[in-house]
Amino acid sequence: MSSVAMPFYQRRHKHFDQSYRNIQTRYVLEEYAARKAASRQAAYYESPGLGKTTCRLCARRARTLAHEAIQESRKRTHEQKSHASEEKRIRFASELSALEKEIHTARHRAREHLDRLAIQRMVEENMALERHAVEESVSRAPEILVRLRSHTVWEKMSVSLCFTVQGFPTPVVQWYKNEELITPASDPAKYRIESKYGVHVLHINRADFDDSATYSAVATNVHGQASTNCAVIVRRFRGDEEPHPAGIMPFHLPLSYDVCFTHIDVQFLEKFGVTFGTEGETLTLKCSMLITPDLKRLRPRAEWYRDDVLIKDSKWTKLYFGEGQAALSFTHLNKDDEGLYTLRMVTKGGVSEYSAYLFVRDADALITGAPGAPMDVKCHDANRDYVIVTWKPPNTTSESPVIGYFVDKCEVGLENWVQCNDAPVKICKYPVTGLYEGRSYIFRVRAVNSAGISRPSRVSEPVAALDPVDLERTQTIHVDEGRKIVISKDDLEGDIQIPGPPTNVQASEISKTYVVLSWDPPVPRGREPLTYFIEKSMVGSGSWQRVNAQVAVKSPRYAVFDLAEGKSYVFRVLSANKHGISDPSEITQPIQPQDTIVVPSAPGRVVATRNTKTSVVVQWDKPKHEEDLYGYYIDYSVVGSNRWEPSNHKPIKYNRFVVHGLETGEQYVFRVKAVNAVGFSENSQESEAITVQAALTCPSYPHGITLLNCDGHSMTLGWKAPKYSGGSPILGYYMDKREANHQNWHEVNSSLITRTIYTVEDLTEDAFYEFKVAAANLVGIGQPSDPSEHFKCKAWTMPEPGPAYDLTVCEVRNTSLVLLWKAPVYEGKSPITGYLVDYKEVDTEDWITANEKPTSKRYFKVTDLHEGHTYVFKVRAVNDAGVGKSSEISEPVLVEARPGTKEIFSGVDDEGNIFLAFECKEATDASHFAWGKSYEEIDDSDKFKIETEGNHSKLYFKNPDKSDLGTYSISVSDTDGVSSSFVMDDEEFERLMTLSNEIKNPTIPLKSELAYEVLEKGEVRFWIQAESLSPDSTFRFVINDKEVENSDRYKINCDRSNGIIEMVMDRFTIDNEGTYTVQIQDGKAKNQSSLVLIGDAFKAVLAESELQRKEFLRKQGPHFSEFLYWKVTEECEVLLACKVANTKKETVFKWYKDGSGIDVDEVPDLQKGECHLSISRLSRKDEGVYKATLSDDRGHDVSALELSGKVYDDIILALSGVSGKSASPLKILCTEEGIRLQCFLKYYNEEMKVNWSHRESKISSGEKMKIGGGEDVAWLQISEPTEKDKGNYTFEIFGDKESYKRTLDLSGQGIFIRPDLYDRGKVIGGLPDVVTIMDGKTLNLTCTVFGNPDPEVVWFKNDKAFELNEHYAFSLEQGKYASLTIKGVTSEDSGKYSIHVKNKYGGETVDVTVSVYKHGETMPEIKPGQLAKPRRIPPSEEV
Repeated sequence: MSSVAMPFYQRRHKHFDQSYRNIQTRYVLEEYAARKAASRQAAYYESPGLGKTTCRLCARRARTLAHEAIQESRKRTHEQKSHASEEKRIRFASELSALEKEIHTARHRAREHLDRLAIQRMVEENMALERHAVEESVSRAPEILVRLRSHTVWEKMSVSLCFTVQGFPTPVVQWYKNEELITPASDPAKYRIESKYGVHVLHINRADFDDSATYSAVATNVHGQASTNCAVIVRRFRGDEEPHPAGIMPFHLPLSYDVCFTHIDVQFLEKFGVTFGTEGETLTLKCSMLITPDLKRLRPRAEWYRDDVLIKDSKWTKLYFGEGQAALSFTHLNKDDEGLYTLRMVTKGGVSEYSAYLFVRDADALITGAPGAPMDVKCHDANRDYVIVTWKPPNTTSESPVIGYFVDKCEVGLENWVQCNDAPVKICKYPVTGLYEGRSYIFRVRAVNSAGISRPSRVSEPVAALDPVDLERTQTIHVDEGRKIVISKDDLEGDIQIPGPPTNVQASEISKTYVVLSWDPPVPRGREPLTYFIEKSMVGSGSWQRVNAQVAVKSPRYAVFDLAEGKSYVFRVLSANKHGISDPSEITQPIQPQDTIVVPSAPGRVVATRNTKTSVVVQWDKPKHEEDLYGYYIDYSVVGSNRWEPSNHKPIKYNRFVVHGLETGEQYVFRVKAVNAVGFSENSQESEAITVQAALTCPSYPHGITLLNCDGHSMTLGWKAPKYSGGSPILGYYMDKREANHQNWHEVNSSLITRTIYTVEDLTEDAFYEFKVAAANLVGIGQPSDPSEHFKCKAWTMPEPGPAYDLTVCEVRNTSLVLLWKAPVYEGKSPITGYLVDYKEVDTEDWITANEKPTSKRYFKVTDLHEGHTYVFKVRAVNDAGVGKSSEISEPVLVEARPGTKEIFSGVDDEGNIFLAFECKEATDASHFAWGKSYEEIDDSDKFKIETEGNHSKLYFKNPDKSDLGTYSISVSDTDGVSSSFVMDDEEFERLMTLSNEIKNPTIPLKSELAYEVLEKGEVRFWIQAESLSPDSTFRFVINDKEVENSDRYKINCDRSNGIIEMVMDRFTIDNEGTYTVQIQDGKAKNQSSLVLIGDAFKAVLAESELQRKEFLRKQGPHFSEFLYWKVTEECEVLLACKVANTKKETVFKWYKDGSGIDVDEVPDLQKGECHLSISRLSRKDEGVYKATLSDDRGHDVSALELSGKVYDDIILALSGVSGKSASPLKILCTEEGIRLQCFLKYYNEEMKVNWSHRESKISSGEKMKIGGGEDVAWLQISEPTEKDKGNYTFEIFGDKESYKRTLDLSGQGIFIRPDLYDRGKVIGGLPDVVTIMDGKTLNLTCTVFGNPDPEVVWFKNDKAFELNEHYAFSLEQGKYASLTIKGVTSEDSGKYSIHVKNKYGGETVDVTVSVYKHGETMPEIKPGQLAKPRRIPPSEEV
């Protein structure tokens, strides 16, 4: 397989046919021949003989002769063209041969020139190496030979500052004014810098008063740095002073200067980090930078690289650089984009670069379990009708292995993808045939496994189906005047009819499934287009088979498929044109299809080492055979999870890789596998488990240097510890000092400072000093801090306190944080009484005081902050004199809880010890877990014990008591501010103490407390059950404080497997009243349970025991296993039943009611065990006490049931339920009185609970509507129904579980509403049936009558009508009030009086008996309050 770069004709090509190429060639050759002939003629005219002619006649003769010669020459030329074509061809061939010789000579000269250039380049490289060696030997740091000198000048004068420096490499010099960099580009008219031969000059033009300053020059090279400074004082002219002494002021000032740049500084600000993306996403890598100086004319060049390969704008990547930012955008991520990305900023002074890795995960598979997409699809060895496509396999860590690949092709400009192979190809290489000459194609690949097909890969670069040999057969010759000659070998072949056989037939590539043959075209090949036919033969068969019988091959390459595995073949090729087919080529050597590349062996030992908090460096030994490797895949797994995840998704070629995206503090193992075109190796052995932590480095720089006190000769300074200790504990600090305007730093301490506060002695009063501090650990000394501000050494005498220091922010949550600080060293004139905490948002001016009243504590929780905002803080101490100096402003703090923030939690261990615990996965070996109470570090070993192991720490309470209540905190050093707090309040303390006591004083858990049960014979069993008991457990029973032993009276047993302890008392008597206790011990664990049986509780147990004993004795003879009970049958019979047991033939059974025997028709069969007594049509007469008796020689038993009261009511209710199920629909029966509604049932009793309702209103029995029934019917009598009586009627009978309803609608039942019932004459009411009156009184009988039409009213005495007179008076008022008045009644008026009320529909008669007694006689007794009952008169009856 060819690995050369893609030739230019495949990147950009034009399609020319053969005829066009021949025409162009012939045209150029004809023009070349004409120019050659013209040059020969010109040479003839300018021959020496003609040139010396001086006579006009001779000249004329010469011209004549020349004209004739020309004519003759033209004639000869014409004859030659007509008759000597063969000679012309021979001459042209000889000229072409000479031309080829010239070309060969030119090529030889060009090759010699290239060789000379190569030798010259080699010499230059050797010289550069030697020069570098010499430079290394003479390299030295910058050394200032002549230092800067201070100047005092008048205003408007110019001044030049110069110094001399030497060093190798040549130092770069930068000038500073009051420590600010001077850039001439910012003010070209003011400054000019010159550098020649180590002398460096700063020219300050027309100095003014503002130019008075300290000027410094810093020389730097790779070996070090040197500096010098001076002061420039510009004096201002006043009065008659001469502003410029004679001869000093220059007459000509430069108007402009050339800008001279020695260096462009590029400082990266915001960098892109390790990035994780997913296929299909869009992504941008950005990097902002500060360019000094930033000039539009002279800007650095931004270059992006992926794995050291330059990236250019393309369909997939877009580049941007401007406005201080460089960006690389991905329009559609693929795994091809994974790699190490480097941004290089190229300037004339050097290169600044930054790198980070981009990981691209597989997109979600279209089919669950399908593999990821292949990647890095490339095309090789392209020809007229075939190309070889290669790719790299995807990583299948969690998916099933890939079993093959499908290759798809598509013409450029179309969207029609065509699958090239029918069956999956197993290796990552495939020759694609069937291409059309001159067309361009793109390719993609899809992976296949047992679950399905993957997403397609990114498409390849376009490739053209052209033959590269065509370029070699074309030669271009450049001649004068920009003309060129294009010669094709096809024009020189001559008229060859049948081509020769191909030569050099060989297998350029051998695979298990195909063989790629290549050959050289025949020489000469002829002008006609060639095609080829390939034939194969199995070794030993003696027969040949044409491979491409259907389609001719145009390229001198062909892939032969369908070869038998394990067989050897020979091949030959035939060339053909339109004239015929050549002879076969020479036969190849026997070729056996087999994979020349085998699966790689597994990589060797894998070693993982610490790198950062989220990454690990993995290295491994290369496999024994690493040829043709695509690279390696690395997998990782959390220890114990047995779940592997891929680290990289594109093979890497090195045996070292940094695995990113790991969780801090977690343990991982790693494995590696190699991959090539055939597939994957076996997984390597797993690495040793490693905990993700940062590697050991020097500590970071301290910060926040603060002056805490000054007495005029010494200064007390404080600072904050480095944010990161470098993975190793900080051993101490080194401090340097220097006076203001001095360049050199001086050591303050030779031995390490172990605290973050130090007093610097032997200082000069009123002098200004600056300081810097560096931290040291086992690795070394870290970077020093930035120089502090200039502190003046002047004694502090103010009454207010000095600044608090060492501000620390911890416990940052979404809306709050805790601020800690240390007390000022200088207290002022009075003790400190409190502190004020101020804060503000970044980029705002106004400070907010968090606490209205000063807090006496050195910590404060700031609340009500805004999530996602950034704040800074400061603290001011307060004493009686007022508010003191403010502390240094804290670093900006983003108020936002860290993801995965954990809090302190409390607990009790297995020994009952109370503890507080905290886990920090970000902790390193150098991290320190600092526990504190009220934010003061705990150092009381008598009260507390701290145990820290790995990333876990516990604070144990040795003797916990109420003094341990309060706020506990923890902070973890060498992390990004991990901290937490815990409030131990009364409730939590009591909970922990209770749990501790339970563990220190363990109890045996009980499933059941001590309980009792009465057994069948009246025995009492006491028992208790524990959760579990070991074989060594012990117990004892105590009754009334006296232990009892196992005996006949107290049978004690223990089932340790089930945890049951029991004691059975055979005879429970009145002497056993008291307290029962069981005590258990199992190792250290104890428990006991008591049961008090005194008073009513004891009596209940005793009664139950006696009952059970009697029951036991009763059951020794014939007895009732179930006592008498009742049930109702479906026929509404009541059965009294009982069940008997332990009977024999001699056993006698009898029934009794109220003490009298009941004769039954059939003697019950006691062997069946059940006896019945049937009561049909239950009524009140069946009430009584029923008994059943059993007796024989073994004993006697009785069962009784009182069938009355509630029992009787329950039976009636059950009968109602059974009868209600059988209730028929309501039926209408017309009677003389009116209408009767009837419901038929199996059984009806007036004691059953029934309900009649009309229009949902309950009906009460009365004269109008009467309720009644018989044995099998319930009815409602409606007397003299009217229109008002129409509507729904409901009959409801209530059973023991449910009720049953029957409904009838009487609306529209006109046939039952008769006039003789409703409109006939009636006596509605008012007359009694008997009247007793004393003689002499007046009797008035009054009643109300009704009828339609109005009835006729007649009064009778003793069934005879009487005439009205003064003694008898009759009246009828308003047609309805009839009355009979008897004045002064006598005994003769005694008798029966009747009133007849009648109309055409009939009427009725009402009789009243009148009894008159004399004065002084006893009034006869009569039944009071009864009305006379009317008698009906039919319509035909006469009055």
